Amino acid sequence: MRPISLPDVAYGSTAVRPGWLDLPESLRQAISARLGSPVSAARSAGGGFTRAFAAVLTTSAGLSVFVKAAPLKDHNSRTYAREASITATLPESITAARPLWTMVDSGWYVLCLEAIDGHVPSLPWLPGELSAALDAWSTAAEALAAPPDDLLAAGIPPLPEIVRDEMSWWSEIRKGREPFPRTAWATPAREKLQELATLERALPDLVAGTGVLHGDLRIDNVMIDADGRAWLCDWTWPTLGAPWFDAVTLLISAYASGLDADAYLSDWHAPDAGVDGALAALAGYWLVRADGGPSSASPHSRQHQLFSGTQALAWLADRRGWSGSFRPSAP
Repeated sequence: MRPISLPDVAYGSTAVRPGWLDLPESLRQAISARLGSPVSAARSAGGGFTRAFAAVLTTSAGLSVFVKAAPLKDHNSRTYAREASITATLPESITAARPLWTMVDSGWYVLCLEAIDGHVPSLPWLPGELSAALDAWSTAAEALAAPPDDLLAAGIPPLPEIVRDEMSWWSEIRKGREPFPRTAWATPAREKLQELATLERALPDLVAGTGVLHGDLRIDNVMIDADGRAWLCDWTWPTLGAPWFDAVTLLISAYASGLDADAYLSDWHAPDAGVDGALAALAGYWLVRADGGPSSASPHSRQHQLFSGTQALAWLADRRGWSGSFRPSAP
């Protein structure tokens, strides 16, 4: 087993959010009225990279729900509305919290979801929890291979377009349109720049597909319940493409955990060139973003991006037999 690499902050503790008492009093009253009794306890969601409100609320009558809220002028209100429309149309076999209701009050958008009694997996991954997460995605991918019309009506972008428009950073660097990120791995990445750019340019044709993907399948978008079952959260960025791509994004943290990520990937029928292209594109995307200075979303966003980018590149280096010292350079 390889050495284990861990992020600087646990994924269950990355968010900086307002608490229940930080919400406008009129909004708190409206939420309590909608829930049918006063809120007696609020447990803020520790994971994620936004500053919007998200918490499990428990009422004096014993009802527990998961509530997200953001001011209408905040872009998070639009992502919460999109999450509501998408999760409402997911096939029943997918383990995902469904929306109970939404409302607009006091200049805020509120999304109320089923509360999942579980925890964000810790790193290093426990093999049982990783298998549960991959099983949950396999079930979801099968259910979404022929997506329902009402889900498609929400507007699901093709993954190849996203790769071309948002995940071609090595090509931009090679053309001199983007500086080489200070947070990237210095010598090996520079030596392999042409190869990285070639891999990511070939990726769009390899990830094309008609099934719906989660689109943001990372460890902090997974919850493990008391029965060991995995739930897939935050369905805000679904795409149309090949389901193995989401498996790769999730398995980057498994690679960091010292596990045999390629063995876990073997059941997904992913083309080798596609996996290498995905790792190249994801590494470039994350490492460029990690070099972007402090984030207004979370003080831990750049740490997540640097950790994810370096691990994607390390996995790619192992797969392609690259030699060299693969260590992140100081920003």
